[in-house]
Amino acid sequence: MADDLLKLDDFICFALYSANHAMNRLYKPMLDALNLTYPQYLVMVTLWEGDGQTVGGIGEKLFLESSTLTPLLKRLEAAGFIQRTRSKEDERQVLISLTSEGVALKRKAADIPPCILEASNTTADELARLRGEIVTLREALNKSAA
Repeated sequence: MADDLLKLDDFICFALYSANHAMNRLYKPMLDALNLTYPQYLVMVTLWEGDGQTVGGIGEKLFLESSTLTPLLKRLEAAGFIQRTRSKEDERQVLISLTSEGVALKRKAADIPPCILEASNTTADELARLRGEIVTLREALNKSAA
């Protein structure tokens, strides 16, 4: 009976893991054309949603620690997409702002979501439902781990 519980094809974690790899393979050529890695793309999307965010705020949204985020931000700054400045109100906080190149990159990146939708061979509504279910699962797992 215990053997029945240990079948790879039945693991939700493996389904998510392998789907993530497939998604990354799909994104890679599009992001290479933008000179971005996937984590850098997520930072840029976060900033396109609202410019002038703190490192901590971006980290919370992306579930990334500051120690992981800081080198990534330095690379984005070196590429000319963002600038980092100390907050005038609180010197401990670093604000991340888009440069004109970072703002312009959004127009090029706008082609990516439709490509993902097309490759998924599903509808936007079905993907939205799936995303909602995955977010619910993530929240339950995070709550359980805490």
